[in-house]
Amino acid sequence: MMRLVKRGLMFGNLFEVTSPALVGRYNRALKHLTGRTTRLAGFHIDISGFSPEIGDEFDDLLYLNPDGFNRQFIFLSIEQRKSPLLNAQFSMSRTILKDYISRHEEQLFALTARNAVVGELINSAYSINTPLDLFSIRTIEIEADTIEAHVEASNILTNKITRFMNEPDSWWDDVLIADMIELSKRTGDITSNPIRLEEHALEQKNFYTDHFGGIYLFRDMQEPACIAVDKLDNPEDLPVEYACTLKDRFEIAAFLNINELVEPIVEAQGMQARAVLRQKLDFIVIDVAADKGEDLSNTSRRDLRRLKRKLYQDLPAEYHALEEVLMKNEAGHPPLRLRPDHPAYFYLLRSKNHRDKHLINMLLAQMAPLDFRQLFICHKTAFYSAYRSWSDAKREFVAQFLEDEYAVDKAGAREELFGPEPSMAEAEDAYDDDDWQGPWGPIPADR
Repeated sequence: MMRLVKRGLMFGNLFEVTSPALVGRYNRALKHLTGRTTRLAGFHIDISGFSPEIGDEFDDLLYLNPDGFNRQFIFLSIEQRKSPLLNAQFSMSRTILKDYISRHEEQLFALTARNAVVGELINSAYSINTPLDLFSIRTIEIEADTIEAHVEASNILTNKITRFMNEPDSWWDDVLIADMIELSKRTGDITSNPIRLEEHALEQKNFYTDHFGGIYLFRDMQEPACIAVDKLDNPEDLPVEYACTLKDRFEIAAFLNINELVEPIVEAQGMQARAVLRQKLDFIVIDVAADKGEDLSNTSRRDLRRLKRKLYQDLPAEYHALEEVLMKNEAGHPPLRLRPDHPAYFYLLRSKNHRDKHLINMLLAQMAPLDFRQLFICHKTAFYSAYRSWSDAKREFVAQFLEDEYAVDKAGAREELFGPEPSMAEAEDAYDDDDWQGPWGPIPADR
């Protein structure tokens, strides 16, 4: 994994904690949340305050996320909002944290100047023992304060000031006045510099979780679905139209198309489909070449052409179907129609522009694992898992390719592959039409 780390493809954009003041502040927060402290003099943290170095020190990668459920966080700086979320158990957690920092930027900036802010993402369900329990997760509440409870003290002081200003004879209430004086020593002048972190709940209907081996849950759909990566226990108990696994390709294709969630890449507006198809073909060749023990160091375009000729008969069905799609597209012929059970079917799709775009592309990436670039962009956990199983030659090629071709312009590459971010109008209008078609016509009824 060090290839990825050195190239900034893993643990990138983490917030560095090296000053004794910040380390001490972090340790006080860590002690407050977990009862533990670190001996490290310097480390890096993600948006939630999780440090991979401290995780190694504790031999506990969930030290801020017990049971992988209600994630705790430590804010040392609002600059953490630029950092990724490591070991995310739920797909929406980083978005929630980033949004919270943006909503309370001024307050957090003031508070973190002297203190760490700690808190927790609290699910509306308190435990999950079966996939059915995931349906109990409706909202995520965020609670945050300093370890000295400055926000709580400010709220109490605000209420006491209100009493003092509105209640008759409050000038003679020595206890009330003494309480306000004592609280103001902790909060400062809240009339000029109010300390307020509003608690708010965010509704979460569609998400991915690592629990139970990985599950995609789509509830806010015309036809809802629960899609498990490996297996799904008691699918008949789940209140969705589609309860299946990644192996149930017809069911997934039907779900994606009846809800109008995907589009063929050869028909996507503004997409350089031919260039993308050629790269997908290259990725498949590299996978086969690595399995055959070919030398992939400093692989040039000429080397790739040589490998294609040499390994052509060994290339999988995905390659030959994508190649035919490319040739038909270049010749101006109608696109090749594939059934969902064809290995190349999901390689030819991308999400439409709607509010669940990132989640759908995440699912598609797992359905098309030979496209390592899409897997890296859309589903880091699945990418790192696959990376560990690859040959050393493929690891080196992939790391070099991502550094040279993706990391130099991440935003541009994502827009080229997946299109612009969805607008609010597109998000609201994504599921209005009850009629549906597959990418190149109706999904065949025979299975």
